[in-house]
Amino acid sequence: MGYFGGIGAASRNGILVKGSNFLDVLASVQNVVMDKTGTMTEGVFKVQEVVFNSEYNKDEMLQMVNALESLSTHPVATAIHEYVGKPNHEIKLENTEEIAGHGLKATINGKELVAGNFKLMNKFGIQYDVDTSNIIYTVIAIAYDKKFVGYITIADSIKSDAKITIEKLKQLNVQSTMLSGDKSSVVKFVAEQLGISNAFGDLLPEDKVNKVKELKAKNETVAFVGDGVNDAPVVALSDVGIAMGGLGSDATIETADIVIQDDKPSKIPMAINIGKQTKKIVWQNITLAFVVKGIVLILGAGGLATMWEAVFADVGVALLAILNAVRIQRMKFN
Repeated sequence: MGYFGGIGAASRNGILVKGSNFLDVLASVQNVVMDKTGTMTEGVFKVQEVVFNSEYNKDEMLQMVNALESLSTHPVATAIHEYVGKPNHEIKLENTEEIAGHGLKATINGKELVAGNFKLMNKFGIQYDVDTSNIIYTVIAIAYDKKFVGYITIADSIKSDAKITIEKLKQLNVQSTMLSGDKSSVVKFVAEQLGISNAFGDLLPEDKVNKVKELKAKNETVAFVGDGVNDAPVVALSDVGIAMGGLGSDATIETADIVIQDDKPSKIPMAINIGKQTKKIVWQNITLAFVVKGIVLILGAGGLATMWEAVFADVGVALLAILNAVRIQRMKFN
């Protein structure tokens, strides 16, 4: 009954728990590992700057990039659509390919168009003269016909309750770690704003998996919070996986043990707190049952317990345990 009460309390606060055992794991979480985009930030990008080499027609290149990005559901693609407009369907894309953790490529007019991070430029051996360390924002690098065209900077905003989330986790003695495929300078900037000391950027999906394995190797109980389809393997690997249910991908939501319906990161420490309170109530009920039954057993052995004491030890204790379990429904977890 204690676990049913905990699951009910979580549901009332917009947190779906897929099993009582995950409440136990939440109660013992030592490190919350989180994705950046869509988890701690809004996941709503806006184009800040377009820097193209003068030899290319800016409008034509943007139209081609916009058509290429129509292949993706990533927030970055949405930002480019909003900036450029609806994709031009007259632009024919051939040999399209999405390269996980890097970007997109396709053939247009017999020439290869590549758009993604600068690791993608390195992968295709494309030379560029941009010092990426000085750019704080997310950068989409573009190459056409094996030549570097330029880049687009895109910025995301931090969620309003993200900072207080980290503060509450610290109050619960839970460490925070940020992992992201975004560039390190952006990840570091967001981590500093939120007060997260451990943050890593430029990570591929398999790099995130390895980071979580390193934490688990230290015998830490790890919760991972994410929303993207690339987060599904890490969500499955962690001791308890938490998905953002609003903007989150179907794969991640399906894999996760806990789903936050409204995408608010402040629900992370709330879920941990609910897990701790549930565990406390469960142990209260167990202790009450053993103590009362033990006392009645001793009294019965001495001939001092009547039928009514036996009834109380059985039915009465069960009723008290139910009332105690229901109490969690009225608790405030803000």
